[in-house]
Amino acid sequence: MHRYQILIEYVGTRFVGWQIQPKGQTVQKLIQKKLSKLLKEKIILIGSGRTDSGVHAIAQSAHFDVYKKIIDLKKFLKSLNFFLNDKLVSILSIKKRNNNFHARFSAKKRIYKYVIFNQYSMPSIEKNRGWHIKNKIDINSMKKGAKKLEGRHDFSAYRSSSCSAKSPIRSLDLVKIKKIKNTIEIKFKSQSFLQQQVRSMVGCLKNLGEKRWDLKKFHNVLVKKNRHLCATPAPPHGLYLEKVIY
Repeated sequence: MHRYQILIEYVGTRFVGWQIQPKGQTVQKLIQKKLSKLLKEKIILIGSGRTDSGVHAIAQSAHFDVYKKIIDLKKFLKSLNFFLNDKLVSILSIKKRNNNFHARFSAKKRIYKYVIFNQYSMPSIEKNRGWHIKNKIDINSMKKGAKKLEGRHDFSAYRSSSCSAKSPIRSLDLVKIKKIKNTIEIKFKSQSFLQQQVRSMVGCLKNLGEKRWDLKKFHNVLVKKNRHLCATPAPPHGLYLEKVIY
């Protein structure tokens, strides 16, 4: 068996998520189907992790095994993209890997980015590529809250009720916030995340930035570990899986 890693860019708006589900189109199902057709055998595609419905990826990582070695990777990449690009899915690269590599379990870190458009008018060109917030946001308040999230914590308050992770404890290496003109970018770096963790944290940071919450209330959400105290999760179309580090 030969193992290959692919890096994938996709707009998540048309999909019900990464992982194959009984109903609805998923990114995994679409690519897996096209791989099976091109390689003329049943292919199972393994991703680095799930992205929820509507969430985008700048460089999702995945791997698959195939019996026959792919001779011309450049030609194969071109053929695969021919079937995917009209769905706003692109395979950025393909690389031969040894059989010890695993897209999910070999990953050391994952970086997610959340985009907020902080302006009065609704964006048109970048519609569904970020969260449009009209109210003025105080970046400094958000940065203070971000520091509270860094480190090893019980993130029970930020996990979805349907989250299947065995433990709510995660180590958040970095939360970095920057603003360029009207665009706010929030980056999160960790080995792994709970379901809806990033979007829930963004929702809380937004309340802090809008002065709806003070820093004490923001911190109480974390320390009290109560999901009911958490803000409404930020919408999925502002979230991007930016990079998987091996």
